[in-house]
Amino acid sequence: MVTESAASRLGLELLAAALENVPEGVAIFDADWTIRFVNPVGAALLERSASELVGRNIWIALPELGGTIFHSFLLHARSVGGRVTWQGYYAPTSRWLRATAVVIDDRLDLYFREAGDQLMKRPADVGIGATDRDETVDRDRLRFLAEVSEAMISTLDTGESAATLAHLVVPRLCDIAVVSVVGEDGQPPEEAFAHQDPHRAAALAAYLSGRVRGTGDGSPLTAALYTGEPVQLTSVPPALIEPSFPDDDVRAAWQQLDVTSLTIVPLRARAETFGALALINCGRRPQHSEMEIAVAVEAVRRASLAMDNARLYGRQLKVAETLQHSLLTPPPQPDALEIAVRYLPAATNMHVGGDWYDSFQQPDGATLLVIGDVVGHNVDAAAAMGQIRSILRGIAYDRPESPARILARVDRVLTGLHLPAMATALIARVEQTQEESASALRTLRWSSAGHLPPLLLRADGSVEVLASRPERLLGAESTKIRTDHLAVLEAGDTVVFYTDGIVEYGRSGIDEGIARLTAALGKLTGLSAAELCDQLLARIVTGRTDDDVAILALRCVPESGPAG
Repeated sequence: MVTESAASRLGLELLAAALENVPEGVAIFDADWTIRFVNPVGAALLERSASELVGRNIWIALPELGGTIFHSFLLHARSVGGRVTWQGYYAPTSRWLRATAVVIDDRLDLYFREAGDQLMKRPADVGIGATDRDETVDRDRLRFLAEVSEAMISTLDTGESAATLAHLVVPRLCDIAVVSVVGEDGQPPEEAFAHQDPHRAAALAAYLSGRVRGTGDGSPLTAALYTGEPVQLTSVPPALIEPSFPDDDVRAAWQQLDVTSLTIVPLRARAETFGALALINCGRRPQHSEMEIAVAVEAVRRASLAMDNARLYGRQLKVAETLQHSLLTPPPQPDALEIAVRYLPAATNMHVGGDWYDSFQQPDGATLLVIGDVVGHNVDAAAAMGQIRSILRGIAYDRPESPARILARVDRVLTGLHLPAMATALIARVEQTQEESASALRTLRWSSAGHLPPLLLRADGSVEVLASRPERLLGAESTKIRTDHLAVLEAGDTVVFYTDGIVEYGRSGIDEGIARLTAALGKLTGLSAAELCDQLLARIVTGRTDDDVAILALRCVPESGPAG
């Protein structure tokens, strides 16, 4: 390699001419992997012309490079920052190569050539020997990396992703693997681990759960997280690990592991380091070779993107669920009434949707019950649901009007403000006069905006479908007057309001689903409102749901008190 001072004396043109004519391939990359120089020999080895390569990013100019061991070698060389050598089979050009990479500041210089006449032959052309073994090893590495890619996309749960990665690399790359993912919002890191010896897994768990965090054993991890580069310890000094022992039990657990060396590879994606994989060797297993580290770097690169996707999904899911729960508030519990609610989000819509329920007492003491379903699904439907629910709640509390008049006023707001959302909704108002109170009776006054009919479970086990003439959805412009309907409730009666997710579960038709729900309800006499909701879900929704499910149950408590 020519030094900077020698290069100055020779001149850049003379130096470039010399590199053009050296008998091995030479390529120079900048910090962004843009190819700044490649000589004719190097371009020929890659089966490209120099003009196709110079000035282009290597991953774009050579897309076939991705996923090869040569790819892993280059990434490893950049992370190590010194001189790294490699010899192996480069499948895209059917060549065996011997390469040396040197990092100088932000530049990576690559020197490579074919690895000899014998190694140039395809495996089918040579007898069983070192060449066959070398290619078998290379193919095994590629199969392993492909397995990592496939396995890591199987889940969007961060904990499961971490556990999957730990089990993938044990015992392929180490005896023990510990995956640590930085916690969100100051929470403790999430860890997963695997041990190749099942009999020592308990000792590993005892050490990891019992150790004192933030002591000496965390310094290599901190270095990997801070630099974004692998950290290798060829031995584990007692002074490094001793501060992590709070007692003799944890010390004994560590000693059982017989750790001799380790390598920590940071988990990094989208320019962020969010965790690390610790590859730990025990007993007589030697320290990691450069090639093992290169394979680990590539495996972690593939796993990191999948794990980061899981982290991002988890963040979005948490935000969505928090917003949804903030809108679906707990119901009140008026005297002699039980109100219970249940909500199951569709399995495919980030745990949020357009179904909602609401219940509150109006200023005159009446209890108002609301259930609805915005047309559409997912986050957009949830956003529209939040708007409609807030508008309806404000209007309903403003004055003690009938359900039909409340729905009419909501219609005017939605159309007047040009809100594009449409929804089914049902409002029910539970009223009680002094005369009704003396007889333990109540009046249920309701109005439906295209919603499914309530079901009334009588104390004797009979079920009535409180059907009414179909009326338009909320938000649909019309001059037709909305109507109220009445039913008398007795002590022990339960009214159930619901959305179409439970009716159409299992791809049932509306009529079939209501009949199924009615039959199930008739077997639940005497249960509290909460128990009744749980039983309905357990009997009907037996698996993943394609649509949101909301249930609101109102029970008139018998004079003897609440059930259960």
